[in-house]
Amino acid sequence: MPNPKIKKVITSDNAPRAIGPYSIAIRVEKLVKPVYTAGQIGLDPATGELVPGGIEAETRQVLTNLKHVLESAGTNLDSAVKTTVFLIDMADFAKMNAIYAEFFTQDPPARSTVAVAGLPKGASVEIEVVALCRQ
Repeated sequence: MPNPKIKKVITSDNAPRAIGPYSIAIRVEKLVKPVYTAGQIGLDPATGELVPGGIEAETRQVLTNLKHVLESAGTNLDSAVKTTVFLIDMADFAKMNAIYAEFFTQDPPARSTVAVAGLPKGASVEIEVVALCRQ
């Protein structure tokens, strides 16, 4: 988990609270190096193909892939301050959100979720992350 002096969750009594596993805002307390990931889809690294099983399996694979990318950059999902989720079908939001909540259990990052017309390889979901890195 990141040092609480670096990443601070922001709330406001005058704005709505988050209605899911995200924060309405994150403030970075000290200068650190950000890591910006490209959007990831649910590709199996061994085959380069989408994992079978629909939105839940794809979301789990996307977040697992992002976890590994961030670890390679010297950080982790706990240091994420912003995510953007792209969904083909907003009817899949609740299923994606349930899996997302498994990966961001404490002080989740700020998040935007948008519907898009299409994603590479026919994916159902794509997620990108901005995370903090102290290296």
